[in-house]
Amino acid sequence: MTLKDLKDVTYYDLNNEINIPVDNQIPLSKDREALAAFLKENVQANTMQFDSLRERFDYLLKEDYIEAALVEEYSFDFIEKLYDFLKQQDFHFQSFMAAYKFYAQYALKTNNNEYYLENFIDRVAMNALYFADGNEELAMNIADEIIHQRYQPATPSFLNAGRKHRGELVSCFLIQANDDMNSIGRTINSALQLSKLGGGVGINLTNLREAGAPIKGIEGAASGVVPVMKLLEDSFSYANQLGQRQGAGVVYLNVFHPDIVSFLSAKKENADEKIRVKTLSLGVVVPDKFYDLIKHDEDMYLFSPYSVEKVYGEPYAYVDITKEYDNMVKNPAIKKFKVKARNIENEISKLQQESGYPYIVNVDTANRENPIYGKIVMSNLCSEIMQVQTPSVIDNKQNYTKLGTDISCNLGSTNIVNMMQTPHFGKSVETMVRALTFVTDHSDIDVVPSIQNGNALAHTIGLGAMGLHGYLAKNHLYYGEADSIEFTSVYFMLLNYWTLKASNQIAKEKNQVFHNFDKSKYADGSYFDKYVENDFGPKSNRVKELFNGIEIPSVEDWKQLKTDVMAEGLYHQNRMAVAPTGSISYINDATASLQPIVNKIEERQEKKIGKIYFPAPYLSNDTLKYYQSAYDIDMRKVIDIYAAAQQHVDQGMSMTFFMRSTIPAGIYDWKEGRTDKMTTRDLNILRNYAHHEGIKSIYYVRTFTDNDGEVGVNQCESCSI
Repeated sequence: MTLKDLKDVTYYDLNNEINIPVDNQIPLSKDREALAAFLKENVQANTMQFDSLRERFDYLLKEDYIEAALVEEYSFDFIEKLYDFLKQQDFHFQSFMAAYKFYAQYALKTNNNEYYLENFIDRVAMNALYFADGNEELAMNIADEIIHQRYQPATPSFLNAGRKHRGELVSCFLIQANDDMNSIGRTINSALQLSKLGGGVGINLTNLREAGAPIKGIEGAASGVVPVMKLLEDSFSYANQLGQRQGAGVVYLNVFHPDIVSFLSAKKENADEKIRVKTLSLGVVVPDKFYDLIKHDEDMYLFSPYSVEKVYGEPYAYVDITKEYDNMVKNPAIKKFKVKARNIENEISKLQQESGYPYIVNVDTANRENPIYGKIVMSNLCSEIMQVQTPSVIDNKQNYTKLGTDISCNLGSTNIVNMMQTPHFGKSVETMVRALTFVTDHSDIDVVPSIQNGNALAHTIGLGAMGLHGYLAKNHLYYGEADSIEFTSVYFMLLNYWTLKASNQIAKEKNQVFHNFDKSKYADGSYFDKYVENDFGPKSNRVKELFNGIEIPSVEDWKQLKTDVMAEGLYHQNRMAVAPTGSISYINDATASLQPIVNKIEERQEKKIGKIYFPAPYLSNDTLKYYQSAYDIDMRKVIDIYAAAQQHVDQGMSMTFFMRSTIPAGIYDWKEGRTDKMTTRDLNILRNYAHHEGIKSIYYVRTFTDNDGEVGVNQCESCSI
């Protein structure tokens, strides 16, 4: 029997029986039966067997499946010791979906795809050995975190660690185009190269002059951003990652750009095929001034990037529009176009209803909370990366005359349920930071020098979290109730504290800090003010009970950390980001990211085998009522949860809105006499509420339609860590 042979197997049918109620109850036992059948009929039948660990490693090395350097860094006695430890932990998958996803997407297979060459323990060992870089103690610690599923590396890292023929370890990239043909050409080439590597690519187009702008003094010559969007979409389709999946990208445009309406229109279903983008994602960069103009129902002016750059001497994206808006309106040297602010707002909402796009980046919120010297101008394909960039200058030979800084995303995630069961929270986080540090230190994206430069200077990582709804349900808390919000705040305060401690320790060990640390709010101590002036520990008895046995840093601890960081610095410019978690949530038997579940029994359509059903983790008669669907939860509660975390997260978070085209009574109470249809006003209000609560970004909007289907969006598998 080969991996391609699906005859005489029972696990699909057993898994599908979960969706058939028995005596009005969900037959969860069928999932356990499906798991057992899968391990027997598929995994055991198709795994290559070896007589010893030594024989297995010799085979993998001889056939070029793993890197020789990986094994050479350790004695084989230690490798055997590591395996003995992992086996003693008695790991078992908890659901059919977890096992299926691991063996379908992560397990090393023979080149002819006929046999599995590793199980979960093997993949954990490869990750531990690889990320520890010869440090035996660290390898054991990393193995401990991953095998107990407290830590999960992002998909590119977990998948590729230790493999001889591998892709990059990073999840996504952010680049920007300036307003000249050399830069645009280099951007398109970079999109091709980065897409080939397997990551999602975010591209800022805000600096490009609008359609009809002059070129070399000739009015009406410029074509605007839409043709560049089409070129980028074709680039991602062409660089399709060895034919396995389409490349994925998002383009960002400032809401005050004159092409904003045509930018949004390019995603509409009824758009002319000459301008319509089908697979390219859209994001809008929104300064505070836009919300102010909406609030007062005023006209707004869209400013020509070409004339703005001539006046201010820097690319349009780097001009503080909120601060300079009135000056720009009054300046006759700046070409401008007048529109109604609320008309643009409604265009955004209409498109979100229709397609799920655009993403929203509240750029002034992001910069106001940014402790790093410089300016955030955009985000990534999943809208959680918020890092400063500097523009590059490209000459006619496509060389850099000024090398700027762009971004690569080095991501991993904590599993909240399992992290809350360890008394060694700080040690666990330090281990995770060290594993992620290996990724940033060994990432070398030389095909895009601005990314290579940015990563080398910043050493950025992004530690996040998944499993929040599962943890809340398991502990009998409703998603969005007061104690759930307080729990979220305390959990992310802990992540913040311990990542800072770890980064400070690594800076001392390496005698190195990130570039421009001396100009940061960490260096002058102001970043720590809120923590030394307020106690962010648990307040309610219920939340205190949840954190019983876990060390909570006191105000005095924060004061000491402030002193240490100011004296010795931080190694990482950025430390935290909450990505959407896709496949890794399944193999961890965790709910995705911080978002509420969609269904108690999730139905997934797998291309080769049909439907697979995944019961919500910890689902039982005891927890059933705590698993409300995201479509039945007031999205303001979701915003409140994310806002509680955001106050401790130095980057951003992927926050999705879940909306029904028909709204159950009582979900939204802000409109007297409302119909049961979701309106653009609902989305307008939610976006404004999110902005008010300090949310840095909104990922996409999922709409559940009357025909029981969701509006589709193009999600980057690499970015969905």
